[in-house]
Amino acid sequence: MQETKSTCPYCGVGCGVVIESEGDTITGVRGDPDHPANFGRLCTKGATLHLSASPSVTRQMRLLQPLVRATRTQAPAPIAWDSALDLAANRFAGTIAAHGPDAVGFYVSGQLLTEDYYVFNKLAKGLVGTNNIDTNSRLCMSSAAAGYKATLGADAPPACYGDLQHADCLFIIGSNTAWAHPVLFRRIEDARAARPDMKVIVVDPRRTDTAACADLFLQIRPGSDAVLMAGMLHLMQRQAWLDTDYIAAHTSGFAALQPQLAACTPERVARECGIALADLVQAARWFAGVAGDTTAPRGRTLSLYCQGLNQSSAGTANNAALVHLHLATGQIGKPGAGPLSLTGQANAMGGREVGGMSNLLSGHRDMANPQHRAEVAALWGLPEVPARPGKTAVEMFEAAADGEIRALWIACTNPAQSLPHQSAVRRALERAEFVVLQEAFAHTATAAYADLLLPASTWGEKTGTVTNSERCISRVRSAVPAAGEARHDWQIALQFAQRLELHLRPGVRTLFPYADHQASAEAATEAIWNEHRESTRGRDLDITGLSYARLDATGPQQWPLPDGATHGRERLYEDGVFPTPDGRARFAVLAAQGLAESPRLRYPFLLTTGRLRDQWHGMSRTGTVARLSGHAGAPCVQMHAQDMARQGLQEGALACVTSARASIVLAARASTEIAPGQAFIAMHWGSEWLGGQSAAGRALAGVNALTTQERCPISQQPALKHTAVKILKVDLPWQLCAMAWFPEDEALRARTALAALMDAFAFASCTLFAAPSSSDADADADADAPARTGVCLMAAGHYAAPDALLERIEALLGLASEGTLRYADRRRGQRRAARLVRGAVHSTLGALLLAGDTQAQHWLMGVLQNDLPTTPYGRMLLAPGAKPPRGTLGAAAGARQVCSCLGVSEGAIADALTRLAGDATTRLSALQAQLRCGTQCGSCVPELRRLVQSTPAQARAA
Repeated sequence: MQETKSTCPYCGVGCGVVIESEGDTITGVRGDPDHPANFGRLCTKGATLHLSASPSVTRQMRLLQPLVRATRTQAPAPIAWDSALDLAANRFAGTIAAHGPDAVGFYVSGQLLTEDYYVFNKLAKGLVGTNNIDTNSRLCMSSAAAGYKATLGADAPPACYGDLQHADCLFIIGSNTAWAHPVLFRRIEDARAARPDMKVIVVDPRRTDTAACADLFLQIRPGSDAVLMAGMLHLMQRQAWLDTDYIAAHTSGFAALQPQLAACTPERVARECGIALADLVQAARWFAGVAGDTTAPRGRTLSLYCQGLNQSSAGTANNAALVHLHLATGQIGKPGAGPLSLTGQANAMGGREVGGMSNLLSGHRDMANPQHRAEVAALWGLPEVPARPGKTAVEMFEAAADGEIRALWIACTNPAQSLPHQSAVRRALERAEFVVLQEAFAHTATAAYADLLLPASTWGEKTGTVTNSERCISRVRSAVPAAGEARHDWQIALQFAQRLELHLRPGVRTLFPYADHQASAEAATEAIWNEHRESTRGRDLDITGLSYARLDATGPQQWPLPDGATHGRERLYEDGVFPTPDGRARFAVLAAQGLAESPRLRYPFLLTTGRLRDQWHGMSRTGTVARLSGHAGAPCVQMHAQDMARQGLQEGALACVTSARASIVLAARASTEIAPGQAFIAMHWGSEWLGGQSAAGRALAGVNALTTQERCPISQQPALKHTAVKILKVDLPWQLCAMAWFPEDEALRARTALAALMDAFAFASCTLFAAPSSSDADADADADAPARTGVCLMAAGHYAAPDALLERIEALLGLASEGTLRYADRRRGQRRAARLVRGAVHSTLGALLLAGDTQAQHWLMGVLQNDLPTTPYGRMLLAPGAKPPRGTLGAAAGARQVCSCLGVSEGAIADALTRLAGDATTRLSALQAQLRCGTQCGSCVPELRRLVQSTPAQARAA
């Protein structure tokens, strides 16, 4: 077995991993104990990376060769790499010649490596001569970047993870850290255990697992973040809790902020935020670090924040308001103090470093600055780089829909799932004359719109660097060769650029003098990185003292690390000098725009979106691992129970969620996290997993069909958190439940085929489920049985589906074989089928289909998922109604897993807790000893704590 140190490709924590491989196959993964971000820990997603890279996943889901469509309506056909790249170069060159360089656009990803990003940025701005290059990081981190620049002068997070060990107060706002950044949350738990007096304030409209750990939880109204923080600053000033010496010595603009602060009286702020005045005062005191004895040294406050602040029409103002609190109290540049934005993607920071956005240039330079443009032009050996502003992410697709941008190159991202206002995005993809998709996975929503699909390498195959939330640069290393004909992202961009040069700069020295053949991939990647490194010389992120060799020898390093420095800098601005013209940080007077869409009579609910604990973005990777579906296995809209009752919605009933742009249908679930008048849908549910057809006959497009394209006027980040909707009970009397076990080598392909049928129904979802854990399996289960995965199709309609469609579904589920039990009543639209699998001792249920009356799904799903013997049931497996046959034991259906690592369900945990006595800590320890839940990656520990608190022990008999 070979071991290779690399970095996790998911969130911005930037965890180090050790990849285990044998030959061309990744066989395992574990946390790197030497990596400073995680010290060996991984979350559920990171711990299952090897499963997403298995040979069966690669065969079923990866894009393994270039494909081309003769027309948009045809299936793609194989094409040789040289022909594919020639075609792309010819089409882009023709578009540029006919319509100018701004008629093309490049939309890339925060999951690209820094080297990939650099080549794309140079390709667009250096060779093509357009600033129309942007990234999906625009959807997550552009407001944080704009807030840093407006106040501190540079897009440079000043704090670090190590500050958790020194903070007296932790202020978490707009971040469900326990789910979005689980390994960092483990470090928070460690810090609290080591320093029990640390205060934790959590600010969020939802009562999340992160909120459950708070000493003070402020459940503010959505969109009131900036008002809250201005109110805190008003109180600090009124109570003389400010660090006036720091303000005078190191900042400017505080006087200009006074009119805005004066309007934010505590009484008004408490009312607008919907919180108690006493809680506002307490938050201000703790943040300011002022104890009862004002002569004591000021406590240190560290802030953590994420999309709750960023994905707002007031995103930049929100971020600036938070930095203002730190500046006004001197809580910056000190151990345990400072604002630390939690990056959404693995390398969103690296993309900003190379200037891979439409308003940036390499080395944190601004495209609007003539001197910065001249510096980059000189570095690249060009007379100039373009000055005209480029299109940001949403603008790029708006321009494509309007015919202004005619050719699109999309790399490592899925805009047909992730961008807001999906009808506009899909119109853009349809209208664009030529769309190239550079992607590792073959079945993303965007793939259906591509004229040319180019297979890219992915995690475990790539080599390069990434930068995490605390400015720490880590190496990404390849453990196995790229699958099939896949090539590295930088390599594809480079080979395209070299061909395009022959059209745009014939006979001129190449801008891309890097070796491009596979044998020298490491050397070429390093040459690209060295050029990027030179672009940082003298800049705030100077890394001229860093090299691949140094990273290999000493491990990850934080920037800046200029030539001659012995190590990177943990925290910035310790000397109180900031990268602004006068060296002072700035209080930026920015007007908060309020909600992009406010609830109103027609759309009375405010919908927010966010992450699930065990899934990632559009689920192109995590969605291949059935184990990760156990915690939240199907799409739903979460609401307050009172709102569900008012709308006449039972638990699990189908609801139609409608915004000004679209409607989707999905199950409604009551949640104690949600305040009245609000709703929540996970961001991951795109049209690959959630489908159906509108009354007008148009296919539904997942959660982002609903969201608004409104955005922050400064950062241009979309307001994905705030969408006004109405939620109504939907009457779809005919329903379908179809599910089956498949061999691991067939399940994903079967799910893809079933998902392709979703648009035939008014509502449909198609998801995976996992086999029961070994501890729950029957005693006669064969330990050597082949691995398997479950697929579940749920659907509903106004009328019964045609027989031909049901027969197609049955065939895909293996229900067309002999030995399948059947019942059909065409007149009533009833159809049921069950396939039995004979075992050594008894038979189990391998597949089932219920059409029309699906009430029996609640016990039949339990029989199938838990491999219960079918002998007691016989043909009663086909019986209608919700209750299992008399004389048989019902089974709990679809038991939600809390611990994904060990397959421990919520029911098992609740049952165990009723028999465990003691305080919360004692009961949690006993629970973990008994069921082992939370003893592996630890991602479920916050939920376990919440379950301990909410599940009382049964009273013991005297």
